Amino acid sequence: MRSLKYLFVSVILLGLSSFDVTEKEEVKWLTFEEAIALHEENPKKLLIDLYTDWCGWCKVMDKQTYSQNEIASFINENFYPVKFNAEQKESVEFRGHTFNYVAQGRRGVHELAAALTRNQLSYPTTVFMDEELRIIQPIAGFLKPAQMEPILLFIGNDHFKTTEWEDFKKNNKTSL
Repeated sequence: MRSLKYLFVSVILLGLSSFDVTEKEEVKWLTFEEAIALHEENPKKLLIDLYTDWCGWCKVMDKQTYSQNEIASFINENFYPVKFNAEQKESVEFRGHTFNYVAQGRRGVHELAAALTRNQLSYPTTVFMDEELRIIQPIAGFLKPAQMEPILLFIGNDHFKTTEWEDFKKNNKTSL
């Protein structure tokens, strides 16, 4: 009877040890206004995910790229991450200017999304802004984790200030 009890406990413990108890890191998305308010207290770069509700690749990027623990952790540590619907109807005040939604045909566009992408709208687009809230670079299109990692390192660690992107990619094989 005693050995049966030990066998039972062993099986339970073995089963429990196979569960992954690692806590899942998630990007702590902010609104544009929340990020600007935090930035005023403590300047930090912004990473802005421009998306639309109908964009399939935006949803895939959320599931495949932003859901990666290392990526989410690096973003949370080095940026104020912003989720911005490029078709939102609410106005946004930024640097003394009011950005509004502009209706166009069946869909419209938010003026802030157009400004952040330099009128090259595409979804998803990841926009990076520096600590002075100047646009570093908008990057259009779906980014796989392996594509996003070097970009995050390049911008998050300020390599963009001293190194050309091609040189960085060639000489940097580190990951997050």
